[in-house]
Amino acid sequence: MSAIPPDLQRKSDQLEEGLRKAGRVLVAYSGGVDSSYLAFAAHRALGDGALAVTALSPSYPEAHREMAERVAADFAIPYRTVDTSEMANPDYRANRPDRCYHCKSELFSVLGSLREELGFDAVAYGVNTDDTGDFRPGHRAADERGVLSPFLDATLSKAEIRALSRAAGLPTAELPASACLSSRLPYGTEVTPERLRQVELGEEALRGLGFRQVRLRHHGDVARIEIEPSEMPRALDPVMTRRISEAVKPLGFRWVSLDLDGYRTGSLNEALTILSEPTER
Repeated sequence: MSAIPPDLQRKSDQLEEGLRKAGRVLVAYSGGVDSSYLAFAAHRALGDGALAVTALSPSYPEAHREMAERVAADFAIPYRTVDTSEMANPDYRANRPDRCYHCKSELFSVLGSLREELGFDAVAYGVNTDDTGDFRPGHRAADERGVLSPFLDATLSKAEIRALSRAAGLPTAELPASACLSSRLPYGTEVTPERLRQVELGEEALRGLGFRQVRLRHHGDVARIEIEPSEMPRALDPVMTRRISEAVKPLGFRWVSLDLDGYRTGSLNEALTILSEPTER
């Protein structure tokens, strides 16, 4: 492990001390940057008293599951999967702005039942200080069910979690930001397994073209592609624009557009801001 700055080491120690005080902990584990480090830290603090649990559903990409399995195997982290049924909830499928609340309610309900079944003391998830600035109704579901947020308790940011992940040798340290596939559908567009599969395959195709940070926003017949601004010059090359179109259209889209503002987190929440702004009279 590489050296960690003293202030960050203090936060790391605080994180692990908080986990030890929590007792036996189930970690909501997606294989992303945050949950992977939380699973690693919990295992280091608690040994077999920590269990990383991945929830499987149509909104969870296969690539994420593969990474979750890889990290758990390489770092000997106790691991298992569970199925969640958010797709059976009409409030989730309706895809209103509170969609994440219904998704996380299902997740934490399933994990809560597993916690009781296995005799664990708590459930924890990887929300960090950067996550408190955007519209995230899923946090309310965690608060309602007493789910622990160890990174918030230790005031750890995304950049700090990446730094700790690098020091630990985790392959997730440099992973791009990720979110469930349902976040690619505009509010009001029903969440269906078919649409989620279109998004998953489209983003796989874009990564196959060499793009690192991408989102495919599903607007019915239109696929709106967001690409990291630093990668935009390559995306705008005429040969590449044709390759992007040829990769995405066969998935069931009539048109493929490239968002000139590039990738940014929560871009579909921009519509909520517009709707909440007062109109001129």
